[in-house]
Amino acid sequence: MAKPNYSFEKKQRELAKKKKQDEKLAKKQSTREPGQDENAPPAAPDTSGGGR
Repeated sequence: MAKPNYSFEKKQRELAKKKKQDEKLAKKQSTREPGQDENAPPAAPDTSGGGR
């Protein structure tokens, strides 16, 4: 009887995991609003002086 090839099984699991992550990322990007820029800086904090 042949011994199991664990490195092949591990590689297959890693490829499946990466594919699933890529699909999830693509779905997330496609559902994002088109007006938003990925590299846009966050909104500036409120500087109206209402704090202290």
